[in-house]
Amino acid sequence: MPNSQLTAVFYMVLSMVAYQISASFAKQLFTVLDPLTVVTLRLCFASVLIILMFRSWRIIKKLPELKWKDLLFYSGSVCLMNVLFYASLGRLPQGIAVGLEFLGPLTLALLSIKQKSDYIWVCLAILGVALMVPWQDAAAHHFSYLGAAFAIGAGVCWAVYIFYGQRVVRQNIGMHALTIAIVLSALVMLPISAIHNPTALIQTQYWGQTLLIALLATAIPYALDLMALKRLSKLSYGTLSSLSPAIGAIAGMFLLKEHISFWQSIALACIMLASIGVTVRASKQKNLIAD
Repeated sequence: MPNSQLTAVFYMVLSMVAYQISASFAKQLFTVLDPLTVVTLRLCFASVLIILMFRSWRIIKKLPELKWKDLLFYSGSVCLMNVLFYASLGRLPQGIAVGLEFLGPLTLALLSIKQKSDYIWVCLAILGVALMVPWQDAAAHHFSYLGAAFAIGAGVCWAVYIFYGQRVVRQNIGMHALTIAIVLSALVMLPISAIHNPTALIQTQYWGQTLLIALLATAIPYALDLMALKRLSKLSYGTLSSLSPAIGAIAGMFLLKEHISFWQSIALACIMLASIGVTVRASKQKNLIAD
């Protein structure tokens, strides 16, 4: 593998590690702040960071010309995805929450398969979900069905985010679309959190931690992803992204002292294998069409 690709792989792994560490830090904050407040503060700080990072004030003149229907669906999916994922983190071990959320984009990819032989990836994904749930004694394994519903809901929003993201890309506004989505999400969440728990938002002693979470979850990963995408194919990027559930489980183990069962580890492996398999298959299909 050329040095440029090795560097890109390093960037991607570092990006995923930063994001999963941010999720662990967010979960630690749940002992003093509710998930809704944490996600609101994160979005507010992230808005400022990415405006500065992408110099998004340059897009202001173009705002009236944009196709706002796609942008609003895109922004709504970003907002709801964040809220549901943080709600699931409050009820599930981090690795399980990430694994269940990952089913969203995986399902979207699975819907594109056309050959019967590819249904092995569907079976692996279903097996992963089946093994993820401790059917006999959920309480003993720190498993919440409501948390699982939140994580799957976040995954659905992730799939919607990908779908509308592909439409938004055609507007040729680059990463400014993400700026719009996060700023709109922050503007929506701020009044909701102010009504839900107004005193929590103004506890400034936690602002430093939420700023760090915003930095680790937004500014650093997106910057690293941009650098990685310049050097990696979509196949390599998609395959490496499949490591997210494992990195989430490892982050939860070391930072939160969370432990998942043997069968849940197998479940995460099934989901990751399904994701890698469908990514490779999709790449081969595109190559055949191109030829």
